[in-house]
Amino acid sequence: MLDRDLAKLYGVATRVLNQAVKRNIERFPKDFMFSLKRPEIMDLSQSVISPGIKHAPNVFVFTQEGVAMLSGVLNSKRAVHVNIQIMRAFVRLRQILSLHKDLERKLRDLENRIENHDADIHDIFEAIRQLMGLSKVGKVIRGFSRQ
Repeated sequence: MLDRDLAKLYGVATRVLNQAVKRNIERFPKDFMFSLKRPEIMDLSQSVISPGIKHAPNVFVFTQEGVAMLSGVLNSKRAVHVNIQIMRAFVRLRQILSLHKDLERKLRDLENRIENHDADIHDIFEAIRQLMGLSKVGKVIRGFSRQ
């Protein structure tokens, strides 16, 4: 997440958030936070709507771990509350991705068990995968291909 977006969530100015991070930089190793270079900021400003990003001298990007660390650096009730909500969102996202992978694996296992059966059953599984967005791009399914 961008420093500007996190600052809004925490109810502080971006410069306040960044100052707190710089005062506690040892808590933010490279896998917790990194800084964008000027060309990256310009590219980002083309696709992300974040006020003032185009002219910002630097932009910090925080990973999940960096976001978690911010609650200790921004020591306020709001920071703790926001951090809890963000962590819950990350956990929920992981659960959703895990369920999706489990469903894909179960479909593959079931398909393997009935592989020698009617080709129409294979087409049904492929149609389900297509609905889930799991189909191989360009694979032909009984006369039509996925687009």
